[in-house]
Amino acid sequence: MSQITLAKGINTGLRAAMEADPKVLLMGEDIGKLGGVFRVTDGLQKDFGEDRVIDAPLAESGIIGTAIGMALRGYRPVCEIQFDGFVYPAFDQIVSQLAKMRARSLGTVKLPVVVRIPVGGGIGAVEHHSESNEAYFAHTAGLRVVCCADPVDAHFMIQQAIASDDPVIFYEPKRRYWEKAELPEGRGLADAMPLHQARVVREGEHVTVAAYGPMVKTCLEAATAAAEEGRSLEVVDLRSLSPLDVDTLAASVEKTGHLVVVHEATTFLGMGAEIAARISERCFYSLEAPVLRVGGFNLPYPPSKLEEEFLPDLDRVLDAVDRSLAH
Repeated sequence: MSQITLAKGINTGLRAAMEADPKVLLMGEDIGKLGGVFRVTDGLQKDFGEDRVIDAPLAESGIIGTAIGMALRGYRPVCEIQFDGFVYPAFDQIVSQLAKMRARSLGTVKLPVVVRIPVGGGIGAVEHHSESNEAYFAHTAGLRVVCCADPVDAHFMIQQAIASDDPVIFYEPKRRYWEKAELPEGRGLADAMPLHQARVVREGEHVTVAAYGPMVKTCLEAATAAAEEGRSLEVVDLRSLSPLDVDTLAASVEKTGHLVVVHEATTFLGMGAEIAARISERCFYSLEAPVLRVGGFNLPYPPSKLEEEFLPDLDRVLDAVDRSLAH
């Protein structure tokens, strides 16, 4: 086994995809010589050249527009948006063009574009550098939206996203970039879990806690703390936000009878709202309490010294668990 960080997992996944297919290329601001602000693409321009790892101008709309054109000519571009809040200049290209071209052509046109976006807070940054805007894209038909949570998943999920003939918004939890895990020797892409399947990362009996990206680790920590008080939490990593694997989540809720959904984004019209609606419809007779949501407050992202008050933490997750079990 070799130990990798989440950032290195994405790096090695990108490398594997580029080695397997010469049509895969990378585009983004400072991703070449610098290796990206989080060093996720470190060393790739040196090994694959400036024609395949392209330092783009500071123009997100231009990056995505160029990627769309390249995809139409048979390439598989992977675009890096430097920070989550920088994606908005490219929003029109993504929503109006990238998401719709395949349907507009009745399926004859493929758009194999991956848009990598570091997501979430927890790094002491400010607004535009710490946002959670996944609901915008999950709401947009024609886009696939996924979010990795650990290094091994990151390594395989980025390769699966690149192999997709549909556009994929690929979220990376920036506060988890430096956390480590063991990548099993000999494990290949064929052994990886399907890209759009949720995963039970800790089994439990009393409450299902569903999360994705940066909040998966927080929920696992909550499960460990809850176990000391005799409460057994089942933690589900959703992994894919669109399409959503309701089957795996529903099976867990039917077992526990309780569901708490956790994400960094505000709960108002966030992913938790859709999940709560789906599970309430699907598991109505199994639920012993309302589906509860834990998320950020419905406010612009605060100054960095206040972000730990803004973001969900272990205590807020455990409080929701207590409230669910109290019904």
